[in-house]
Amino acid sequence: MDCAERAMHIVCSRAKMQRSRERASRPRNSGVGGGDVRTILIVFSMILANLLSHAQVLAGGNNATPAFEVATIKPVPADLKVPRYFIMQGANRFVMKYYTLKLMIALAYNLSPKAISGGSGWVDSDHFDIVALTPGDTRPSQPQQMAMLRTLLTDRFKLSFHREAKEFSIYALEMDKGGPKLKQSTGPTSDPAQLISTVYSDHLHLPARNASMSDFASLLQRALLDRPVVDKTGLTERYDFDLDWAPDETQFGGDLPSAPADAQAAPFFTAIQQQLGLRLEATRGPVEALVIDHAEPPSAN
Repeated sequence: MDCAERAMHIVCSRAKMQRSRERASRPRNSGVGGGDVRTILIVFSMILANLLSHAQVLAGGNNATPAFEVATIKPVPADLKVPRYFIMQGANRFVMKYYTLKLMIALAYNLSPKAISGGSGWVDSDHFDIVALTPGDTRPSQPQQMAMLRTLLTDRFKLSFHREAKEFSIYALEMDKGGPKLKQSTGPTSDPAQLISTVYSDHLHLPARNASMSDFASLLQRALLDRPVVDKTGLTERYDFDLDWAPDETQFGGDLPSAPADAQAAPFFTAIQQQLGLRLEATRGPVEALVIDHAEPPSAN
């Protein structure tokens, strides 16, 4: 029985008791006055409001803002040119390496860095390492990790922003003419997608596991390509696939060196056609952009 049902039950019970007392004390054939009806309605409104207010307090207590238990943020030199990544180590240790604030925002809100504007120059130039501990005994899902990261950005970087619809140059991820060359994943759908690239001297290797096309498009726009990516494949399953390609200076924000001219792996746009049966079409389209209103260098650990 929910709050409204309990309130109605209480009011109806009280109303029946009130009518019984009134019938016992009234002369026969007398009616209930308008004042009695108004009293019943007022009592009902007060009880219902109190019960709903109590339910809202309880709900708020059970839905506290997700947050790391503790987080250490360390500035790192911008010229290190080390791999950038984030990962859960064990059940409770969240690690981010070599991220700028803009890239953290792109990760936390699933955006292309191109769709983020505003803020001072350090937002896109200063790099940080983060080590944080998550609450509870179980490993949080990636959406839960991102919710904790959003809280950290607000608390430690004092981030505030607003949204604006803008038109951008984008890539549309589509099926190639021959159809997709993807193997449907047999893993549990509840398992998180895994898309972590390994960098070799002449190519990159991406073993994607339990990944949807939305997961793949998100990775491409957040980390690899220089513009937003929109999934237009129409594919709804989760897949296992491997992708190898020779990177160039336009990818990963220029943080990785280009592959040598004699690299055996194909360029990225060719590789996804040959190996995955997909293609990226350059076009223009609307994107919900994020505009930074305020941000500060992180508070002390």
